[in-house]
Amino acid sequence: MPPTPPPAATLRRLERASGALATQSVARMDEVLPWFRSMPADQRSWVTLIAQAGIGSFVEWLRSPGDAPRLTSEVFRAGPQELARSVSLKQAVELVRITVEVVEERVESFAAPGEEMVLREAILRYSREIAFAAAQVYAGVAEMRGAWDARLEALVVDVLLRGDFDETLLSRASALGWAAMTPVAVVIGPAPAGHPEQILDALQRAARHPGVDVLAGVPGDRLVVVLGGVADAVAGTRPLLPEFGAGPVVVGPTVADLGAAGASARAALAGIRAAVGWPAAPRPVLAADLLPERALSGDDEARRTLVDDVYRPLAEAGSALLDTVTAYAESGGTLESTARALFVHPNTVRYRLRRVAEVCGRTPSDPRDLLTLQLALVLGRLEG
Repeated sequence: MPPTPPPAATLRRLERASGALATQSVARMDEVLPWFRSMPADQRSWVTLIAQAGIGSFVEWLRSPGDAPRLTSEVFRAGPQELARSVSLKQAVELVRITVEVVEERVESFAAPGEEMVLREAILRYSREIAFAAAQVYAGVAEMRGAWDARLEALVVDVLLRGDFDETLLSRASALGWAAMTPVAVVIGPAPAGHPEQILDALQRAARHPGVDVLAGVPGDRLVVVLGGVADAVAGTRPLLPEFGAGPVVVGPTVADLGAAGASARAALAGIRAAVGWPAAPRPVLAADLLPERALSGDDEARRTLVDDVYRPLAEAGSALLDTVTAYAESGGTLESTARALFVHPNTVRYRLRRVAEVCGRTPSDPRDLLTLQLALVLGRLEG
């Protein structure tokens, strides 16, 4: 049942005291809430106006309790919407609690004799309505922020894929809290069936449990994820795999920050195009492990990497290593046949193969590494 309206004299005294009560409430907030003391002056003044509007709305509510939803929602219109972004819902509840406490403490000063309990009960009921109104305001702000963040994420992902890096990328990332995020890696895979918004919501939920920071977008039929603050990008991707569609998921190289993430995105994009050439590839697979397929599919960056990181170090270490890798591949990966072809002892072949692994990081006895070595030798010789 709605509260019985107090006498008109009580309402007039309460209305006249609203300004003083609001001032006293803000003084109490300043006294007991350290975070409130550190707020800028303009935001503190907005809080004062909201407190005053709340007490004034309480008087109107006592006159017509049936208008509670309308009156309580109007309280928060006294301050700008930006205030809800700088004051959390928990902090807003603390502000409401202190204002209610101050009003309750001074009930005797403006309540008619015998009306104190009625007025206190009305204050409790009204504070409940205010709490509901605050929850609605913050829910609306969160919904707007979520939609805005999703648009910003899509823009950041689009810039990374296009390679159009500029200062606007960093400003957009800063708005998402990614300005200082490090290290960063880009992951690309097929998008599952469904609306992009639902796909991204599911991805964010999956990333929340292991504590992985992600930016994501669904351009076309692909799901693009930017991992932040994860030292091992493959390990960080594994909890997210169920949110991708069927097919290969490629992890680009880890880079220092979002400003350098374009290189990771290019490698991951080239890897996803070339992954069909390695049906047995692990999921997820590093873009660096797809260098042979990327080079064969026309990726110039992969070709340069094979020449610069594999062929040149071997060539600079001496022709014996190049000759040993060639003979080892042509002999089907057998030590004895390689030794006979080179007129050396098998132990010499073993030593040279170990040197190959030390010089360029590729082990000839591993089939994938041997394929990479062969292709690097071909490309290096073609370049002369």
